[in-house]
Amino acid sequence: MKPVGQRTVIEDGEPADEDAVLMKSVFRLPEAYRAMSPVHIPRGFTKAYIAGEVVEDLEARIRHAHETFAGHDIVLIEGTGHAGVGAVVGLSNATVAAMLGAPAIIISEGGVGRPIDEIVLNAALFERHGVEVAGAIVNKVDLDAQLGLASVLAQGLKPHGIPLLGVLPVKPILSNPTLGMILEGVDGETINRGPDLDRVIEGVAIGAMEPGHMLERVGPGTLVIVPGDREDVILTITTAHLAPRVRHAGTAEAARIAAIAAEATNERAAAVEGHEGAAVGLVLTGGYRPREAVLAAIRQADLFATLVPDDTYHVASQVHDLLVKTHPADREKIALIKTLVAENLDVERVLHAARAVPVAR
Repeated sequence: MKPVGQRTVIEDGEPADEDAVLMKSVFRLPEAYRAMSPVHIPRGFTKAYIAGEVVEDLEARIRHAHETFAGHDIVLIEGTGHAGVGAVVGLSNATVAAMLGAPAIIISEGGVGRPIDEIVLNAALFERHGVEVAGAIVNKVDLDAQLGLASVLAQGLKPHGIPLLGVLPVKPILSNPTLGMILEGVDGETINRGPDLDRVIEGVAIGAMEPGHMLERVGPGTLVIVPGDREDVILTITTAHLAPRVRHAGTAEAARIAAIAAEATNERAAAVEGHEGAAVGLVLTGGYRPREAVLAAIRQADLFATLVPDDTYHVASQVHDLLVKTHPADREKIALIKTLVAENLDVERVLHAARAVPVAR
């Protein structure tokens, strides 16, 4: 159950928070979205609430939804951000937890000082509302670079009476967007969709250096952001995809490919040796449209490519700031998340905290 949602979609004709959609889909939950995601905060809602224009009893809606789960063994209630998020409409996470009689598990991210500070600060607000803090989880930790960090965090939280329930390692792939999300996020002209818009990018590179040097920094999962007039870079990347096909194609096929992308396959083939398949796609910036022969090479290589009017820095910032959520179609991500939780989280202690508080009937 996600009592208060901020990212609402329409699913099966009903409004629901994206996380409710994810959980219902992945675990095939039978409950209706009105129970799983009872309150939504769309754009403009907070101003309307403060102005007194929202007259509905939102707490009653949450209580009614919660009663739907009375026959269940465990209800997982997901918050929205830190303990105080939602206070502007009278529904902070601390308020909702107190209303539903649920203990809280606080989740923070990486480092040492920052997560302990955040956890202690959030715990204070929960405790002020009479909510038991059952423990904390620290997410996105570089365990390879910080050996023994879990014991340090546990020791740092101990004086505050907050048990550490687990430390989850950072996995960049879980935060990286798919090509489809890139296409939607930068809002450009689609040059070529490529073979799979659900492909998760593994990194981002700016195509602003000599093409040979750039290839040294580009892997097969890299999204390259490059001005549309840097045809040398664009053709080098298409070559990395086309060259293997030229080598293995019959004479007629090789001639056809070379005719479409002659500059790429003939002049730059030597430079891409050892970098075949480099880059998963291109974002062409500045509104500069490459020549038709270059566009033809992109399509022949079947590379994802979109053309945007904004400059390279602005587009790189957009890509960096994309808020990436896990979606039901992200099977690889979901499988990885399950493994990470099983291996790094003290699930029994989480379940024990849940058993301690019966669902309201």
